[in-house]
Amino acid sequence: MFGSDRNPARDAGRVSTAGMVLLPIQFTWPHGGDDVSICGSFNGWTELVRMSQVEGCPNVFKAVCAVPHGSHEYKFFIDGEWRHDEQQPHRNGEYGIVNTFDTLPVPAEVSQHQIPAVILNQTIPRISEEDLRASRYQISAFLAAHTVYELLPESGKVVALAVDLPVKQAFHILAEQLGNHGSTLTEEELQTHTISAWKEGKARRNGQVDGHGRPIPRHLIFAGPGDNLKDVALKFLQNGVATIPVIHSSLEDGSFPQLLHLASLSGILKCVCRYFKHCSGSFPMLQLPIYAIPLGTWVPRIGESSSRSFAMLRPTSSLSSALNMLVQARVSSIPIVDDNDSLLDIYSRSDITALAKGRAYTHNLNEMTVYQALQLGQDSNSPYEPRTQRFQMCLHTDTLLKVMEQLANPGVRRLVIVEAGSNRVEGIISLSDVFRFLLG
Repeated sequence: MFGSDRNPARDAGRVSTAGMVLLPIQFTWPHGGDDVSICGSFNGWTELVRMSQVEGCPNVFKAVCAVPHGSHEYKFFIDGEWRHDEQQPHRNGEYGIVNTFDTLPVPAEVSQHQIPAVILNQTIPRISEEDLRASRYQISAFLAAHTVYELLPESGKVVALAVDLPVKQAFHILAEQLGNHGSTLTEEELQTHTISAWKEGKARRNGQVDGHGRPIPRHLIFAGPGDNLKDVALKFLQNGVATIPVIHSSLEDGSFPQLLHLASLSGILKCVCRYFKHCSGSFPMLQLPIYAIPLGTWVPRIGESSSRSFAMLRPTSSLSSALNMLVQARVSSIPIVDDNDSLLDIYSRSDITALAKGRAYTHNLNEMTVYQALQLGQDSNSPYEPRTQRFQMCLHTDTLLKVMEQLANPGVRRLVIVEAGSNRVEGIISLSDVFRFLLG
């Protein structure tokens, strides 16, 4: 640990986090002081991270640090003196008494909603259970009374791929037709395998086979123009899909169905917002700030647990680590942050199609960084320049209605919750999160 002159040896003994998947952890010092910082094993005990005073709570200071998985020690540097928090886990260590924590997995029964530390000791707005049930009932009744037909545009384009199409050709079609919004196959396999063969291989790999070792066929998840919006929204949540084809046949036996549209949760949410926007005053639930309701995934505070992992990436992280995290954590996107944990960009499953450019998927993905992968999908060469059109942000003080209106915009599937001014990542809210809350 460096001395009290606060000139850390930044290059000596520093923990290298290049290529690691980092977890954002919020530290809190609730015992006052004028100059408050934190240091720990997660940064090699070589750097003091200044903590910010929480507005309205003069004795409470906080800081967000990105740490790798594992067990860690830390201490606070208060007005020139090293101290530990006796109210948090602590033990004798190399640097005297130190606080401890780890980032190991937690049981699934732990509540997934974590209120950000920035609102500690502040009054949290609440509504009664009766008002909450009444609001949910009216939204549910609205969805049940309206049909998928209202989602159909007057005109539009739907891209459909034949199951006997080679995977390579399908991959390039997706990149060209759907825009830049990982394959583990070789170039030869991409050229020869069909979509249906690839899906069968995936089923076998995941153990989705019958007693004879044959892949269990998955039924197509679809909707008809006459289906109500509530049932379709539940289909999204139950099956974990991003789009549902709207299919219609003019024949009584249902033969020769026509693909009319690809329904999305954002389209359904747009209908909800359009209907309730002008009467939101009658729905207290819609006026609540998002930090006051169990919505989304938040950065955990020290001493708290979260049943849903919240990972962040540096621009220098390897692409393979990003792809592995998308699969293992079963998330659709991961925030990319700078050294201050401020939001730079976001890497999503949809960005994988950009690998079709220049056959980038044939390269060693361990040697390609996340930043290099994102450069494939943009024309600008400005390093680490935020591309706000690729991601949307909100504040923890924004109301539920405001968040719903943002998510109802086409192409927006999630909002990154950031700290005002610094853009430090505090959490993330997806379309699925909103509908799970609305439908109870």
